[in-house]
Amino acid sequence: MDLQPILHHYENFKEKTLQNRFFKHQTILSLIEKLPSTFEVVHLGNSVQQHSINLVKWGNGKTKIMLWSQMHGDEATGTMALFDLFNFLQGDNEHVKLLTENCQLFFIPMVNPDGAAAFTRRNAQQIDINRDFLKESSSEAQILKQCRADIKPDFGFNLHDQLTLWSVSKSLKPATLSFLAPALDEELSINETRKNAMLVIAEMFKQIDPLLPKHIGLFDDEFEPRAFGDNFQKAGTATILIEAGGFAADFEKQEIRRYYFGAILAGLLSIATTSYTQQNLENYLSIPKNNKQIFHVLIHQIMLNGIEVSIGINYDESPAADGNSTTKTYTIQDIGDLSFCDAYQSYTSTQLHLKGDIILYKEAHFELFDHNELILSFQNGKLL
Repeated sequence: MDLQPILHHYENFKEKTLQNRFFKHQTILSLIEKLPSTFEVVHLGNSVQQHSINLVKWGNGKTKIMLWSQMHGDEATGTMALFDLFNFLQGDNEHVKLLTENCQLFFIPMVNPDGAAAFTRRNAQQIDINRDFLKESSSEAQILKQCRADIKPDFGFNLHDQLTLWSVSKSLKPATLSFLAPALDEELSINETRKNAMLVIAEMFKQIDPLLPKHIGLFDDEFEPRAFGDNFQKAGTATILIEAGGFAADFEKQEIRRYYFGAILAGLLSIATTSYTQQNLENYLSIPKNNKQIFHVLIHQIMLNGIEVSIGINYDESPAADGNSTTKTYTIQDIGDLSFCDAYQSYTSTQLHLKGDIILYKEAHFELFDHNELILSFQNGKLL
């Protein structure tokens, strides 16, 4: 398949209601209620704060595929992409026909509605749902675990967001998308289930990499015994992790969701056509690895304490009390030779100089000038 013509018309099926990362349960519930009869909606249960968690079913094929998003309440890109996909599946084209004839799709958008309300990673009990597979202390974990047990899907898509500070090895570009076939044991064994997940990812990478070159990485596959992806893989569901990272000037991930949607669709179509079986493991293993060689802000050629250095600055995001925005606080994260790194914003000039103090691991509080022109200003960690 060729994704480019589909993504060229992306605005036709992009869900316009979702314009940033801060939408809440009621917004997606309203969208679910408007789905046509080709979609079946089942109430699975409620969150701790009694928000409904729903399963959306579509398709009549044999192969069962389960997709779930927003286990972490502040990781909204997968949810946006799923609603874009719902709109796409209402179209009349060969791809939709192929999917409905060969697959049954089971979606759980927004596993953690309480976390989404506050725009925090954890649920209302401060539990990380994705580390609650074994103990099942949260109702959300119980619901997700039981849903997979009831459906017994052949494939699973575990949809997340990652820190914007992940980069792609050798490219120094942000890891806008990252993939992983999670481990099923500490030995990182590859059985038929995990192999199938790897082959689907290889096909996804083949389709999306030309559209997003050098911006796709492979996440670390260290076994996490408490995580859903690892345990679903172990249980026989070929599980594919997709992570949305960073992209220049795309704080609300509206451009990233386009490629995220494309990656999901490429994976689904590779399963529907079984084209993934023509892939090989080497193509999965050769996907560039993720690393951390990127800063949010990088300043080169600055004289500090009598020597020329580079200064790396990153921000942390904190949600507002109403969960509808975040505050970015910038801190000095490294000083020295950072020539092997890159950044979303880089500054370099022989005329750079600054006013203020540069203290490692402290909030940024200085002004940066290029000759006599002020080009960057921080006050108590805030970018002015």
